[in-house]
Amino acid sequence: MALFDEDRLRPASRTPGSRARAAGWWLLGIAAVVGGVFAASPAPYVIEQPGPVYDTLGVAATSDGGEVPLISIPDETTYPTEGNLDLLTVSIVGNPQQQPSWLEIGGAVLDDSRAVVPIEAVFPADLTQEERDEQNQTLMVDSQQDAIAAALVALGYDFPRDVTVIALLEDSAAEGELEEGDVITSVNGEPVHDIATLRQVIQDNGAEPADIEVERDGESVDAVVTPRDVDGTLLIGVGVTMEYEFPIDVQIQLDDVGGPSAGLMFALGIIDKLTPDAMTGGERIAGTGTIDTAGNVGAIGGIVQKMHGALGAGADWMLAPVTNCDEVVGNVPGGLEVFAVSTLDEAMDVIEVVASDGDIDALPRCTEG
Repeated sequence: MALFDEDRLRPASRTPGSRARAAGWWLLGIAAVVGGVFAASPAPYVIEQPGPVYDTLGVAATSDGGEVPLISIPDETTYPTEGNLDLLTVSIVGNPQQQPSWLEIGGAVLDDSRAVVPIEAVFPADLTQEERDEQNQTLMVDSQQDAIAAALVALGYDFPRDVTVIALLEDSAAEGELEEGDVITSVNGEPVHDIATLRQVIQDNGAEPADIEVERDGESVDAVVTPRDVDGTLLIGVGVTMEYEFPIDVQIQLDDVGGPSAGLMFALGIIDKLTPDAMTGGERIAGTGTIDTAGNVGAIGGIVQKMHGALGAGADWMLAPVTNCDEVVGNVPGGLEVFAVSTLDEAMDVIEVVASDGDIDALPRCTEG
């Protein structure tokens, strides 16, 4: 008598189907491991997403944990404000030292509020992190100065505004005629008080010799420079910056934010504080755009992320540069009204209509084409 069933101990023969299923499970497991490793591996991209929102009529945090007015004008009469004039920012996820994973990139691709861009587009290989931070901080400081100037010009203040040469570019058309430190006062007899005017008079001059008057070491000097056509734009081959002597003290406190895109909202905040009537009528209005002394509003980066940031902060209305309209069209999140402006005056006109519950439908918007 058998004490056990030998047939039960004998390995069962495996059919071709079972062997195929086993191989499939092995391959699936390997694919899962490989996929997991790939998903967690760094990607050569960074993610742009909505960043913090700051009310230019409100307060800003200080490095010691306190709060101060974002805009203060200590020696002048200022007036109560209402509502918000929000400036918008973009946050960057990732850097050359800590790149986001492919899994994070995949999530960002599926999110309308975020954008995936090559890492070198944000962190150029020829700049260190310190150099990039310094560059962004310089742009922010210049933006604040230009915003103060634009606001004071709009309010009727008169003050020195100098277009100063800070560099002669390589193979400059102005070599031997202009020098670093020169203050450009006129071109062909037309006074120059801002960079936008300088650019325009050079374009109007064409490729003919231009008579440029500068102030050098306290003396008036006449120079003749023939602009050169570079990719369809006439240039005299100098780098310039604006220098101001403001008649009043305006202080802007905003740490850890760089770039020039807050200029428009800074200017609006300054004007609101220096004028008796509350500009917004209690509305929450967000916006973005560079500004120059003449009040021209310029293009910025990350407009889609900023629109989502405005909506997320509770704004119903937003000001955007006309020059960003190609990115605005088709990307406005539901619940947000975006108005296209090209100047500080246009922005103030839009706010007046919104604040007074006027004809909103008549306000300028971005349209296709």
